Amino acid sequence: MTMPYAGGNRDGALIPQPELKLPALRQAVATVAPSRLPEFFEDLQKAFVRAGDEDSVVPIRMFYRQWGVVVEIERHPETARRLHAAEQAIASPDPDVRERAIREAGEIVRAAHREVAGG
Repeated sequence: MTMPYAGGNRDGALIPQPELKLPALRQAVATVAPSRLPEFFEDLQKAFVRAGDEDSVVPIRMFYRQWGVVVEIERHPETARRLHAAEQAIASPDPDVRERAIREAGEIVRAAHREVAGG
């Protein structure tokens, strides 16, 4: 999951993997994907409303996991570039291109989930 990046830390990441806690995730998103902060806060609000409605902390944990995965991908510039390229290619009219893009995106996201879960 780690890709070389000049100027990053020893594993090629822009920042270390943050704790799955609100202050750490908020700072990480602000650093590696600042344009996604409005989405982060909207998802946070939805998670807390859902948690209240369901009388459960599960929506909050799901929010932390979801954004932990986003940060895991975005903190590795080459991995993020590959995912964004795959997301664009999914719209291709060529079914072979779409299939490769779906497979690439899936591999990246699954790897990020594994990292967030502890390797």
